[in-house]
Amino acid sequence: QLQLVESGGGLVQPGGSLRLSCAASGFALDHYAIGWFRQAPGKEREGVLCISSSGGIRNYADSVKGRFTISRDNAKKNLYLQMDSLKSEDTAVYYCAKFLYGRGPSYWGKGTLVTVSP
Repeated sequence: QLQLVESGGGLVQPGGSLRLSCAASGFALDHYAIGWFRQAPGKEREGVLCISSSGGIRNYADSVKGRFTISRDNAKKNLYLQMDSLKSEDTAVYYCAKFLYGRGPSYWGKGTLVTVSP
């Protein structure tokens, strides 16, 4: 029943913007921490931004500070990642994930590919 489905990825030129969405089902979005992660080609998966059940935000990657913004719509059960001033190094598969108490991110979507290239 629990499901996370990302969308919004695609090809964009450096300096451009994209907004990723994650449709959540099977749980109350405002009862759990949920966040965005990414995995670049040949790299390990890394955290990007996370939002807690109370709305607190944690930035995992200094490289996106000031450029990426995480938000959620609890009623629509959607998580968003607004990405501005995109760089080639932002190219990655982006995943949304739900956290579990004492475990960290434990439920994952399939991911959506973001390619930043001239």
